[in-house]
Amino acid sequence: MAPPCILLIEDDDDIASLLQLDLTDAGYLVSRATSVVTGLTSAREHIPDLLLLDLGLPDGDGREVLQRLRKSSELPIIVLTAHDAVEEKVDLLTLGADDYVVKPFALPELLARISVQLRHETEMTLELRGLEVRVQQRLVLYRGQEVGLSPTEFEILTLLMEQPGWVYSRQELIQKTKTKDALPADSNVIDAHMANLRSKLRSLGAYNYLRTVRKYGYALRSGSAEDTP
Repeated sequence: MAPPCILLIEDDDDIASLLQLDLTDAGYLVSRATSVVTGLTSAREHIPDLLLLDLGLPDGDGREVLQRLRKSSELPIIVLTAHDAVEEKVDLLTLGADDYVVKPFALPELLARISVQLRHETEMTLELRGLEVRVQQRLVLYRGQEVGLSPTEFEILTLLMEQPGWVYSRQELIQKTKTKDALPADSNVIDAHMANLRSKLRSLGAYNYLRTVRKYGYALRSGSAEDTP
């Protein structure tokens, strides 16, 4: 299993360099962004397992990243803040932060909070209009009926369920599933997996979930529009 990926949005080079070293030593893969714009782009194009977000960014307030991501993503977000006031903490949690760490912080505390959030993530259940993915159990149900999926089909569906409406290219789906180790970028194996997944869902009456974006990729419908072939 690949190590968890953490996106660090922090513009201070000294703090970021130290955190990247410490988190890498702790077994995480770490990428970095330095602004609101690059942070949002990285979080959407290369979805991490967890986001560490500093609020003081050169092109705006980190709260903007938090608010915009929360419109479409349940990605665990831990805010790094210099303010210890109760009102500040309540505000961050209200905006959608999962946790916060007050600077200066001890590394063991940060690692413990990261571990808790990632554990919650693996235990989560994703639900959409009767379709349910129990991530830790690797179980998919549609209105109580089990959907028998292959490991790759399960990974694809889980990825789509995490961000309904977000369109993933075929290359992104290859990169984010076990298929990446054996297939070229132009392989049509994703189309085959999606056809199987669509067929299995339809066999149980789940017709309105998968959307094909021709010549690009796939998404999970968040509404109830008709499924496309």
